[in-house]
Amino acid sequence: MRPDVAVHEAAELGEGPTWDMASGRLIWVDVLSSRVHTYEPSSGRRTVLATEQHVGAAKPRAGGGLVVNLRDGIGRYDTDGRFSWLVRDPVPGRRGNDAAVGPDGSLWAGSMRYDEAPGGGTLLRIGADGEPATVLDDVAVSNGTGWSPDGRRMYYIDSPTRRIDVFDVSGSEVSGRRPFAAIEAGAGFPDGLCVDVDGCVWVALWDGAALRRYTPDGRLDRTLPVPVRRPTACAFGGAGLTDLYITSARVGHTPHPLAGSLLVVPDAGRGLPQPAFAG
Repeated sequence: MRPDVAVHEAAELGEGPTWDMASGRLIWVDVLSSRVHTYEPSSGRRTVLATEQHVGAAKPRAGGGLVVNLRDGIGRYDTDGRFSWLVRDPVPGRRGNDAAVGPDGSLWAGSMRYDEAPGGGTLLRIGADGEPATVLDDVAVSNGTGWSPDGRRMYYIDSPTRRIDVFDVSGSEVSGRRPFAAIEAGAGFPDGLCVDVDGCVWVALWDGAALRRYTPDGRLDRTLPVPVRRPTACAFGGAGLTDLYITSARVGHTPHPLAGSLLVVPDAGRGLPQPAFAG
């Protein structure tokens, strides 16, 4: 498998690819440029939405529009582009980071300090009613979140730990946090992740120039080199959810010409349909 370029872009911090089942397009963000990108593979059509704050993630809403994880909290864009706050909680030096939508349509939104200080970030769960609940309050860099095909396990990354952790899921509650897989020193830091139909976990390795796939028992069974040093996240999309999309970053290093672009690996496997946010 070799990555192709889906969208040639110079994103400072490309992140959070998400396949929108309703519109047949990929949504992803450039965090530090405060932009939400969309890409429709069937036509090549692209759009860019400028946000007023750094945007860690953008996900489709069940009723149309987007939910966004911003510097000062969680916001919503309606289908006509009108913006409103869902959860506003500004903390100096902190911003929203990666987010994911759970099987029940809830939003799981992470945050981090700009200086990546330990304990400076959180993981929140926001239900369809818009009420936030704190899941974790001692995170450094909240990143990849995903669920097993049966919804009984949730995977989660706090990047400086160099681990993918796993929780048991019961309704809207998670418990029993434990290590699922560890990334050895020198291989990069785990960033965004996605789960395929076989229950395998794909993770992008920041500073590792690769993606890895781990089987449901935590065994490494595939490594996918990529032509950029800082891949940030991955998601399956396209017809049949068989194409693996990969975001990347230019920030903080001398970049490869493709750094910041959206990459794609055709026929890499098959992903799980991603639900839209119910709120």
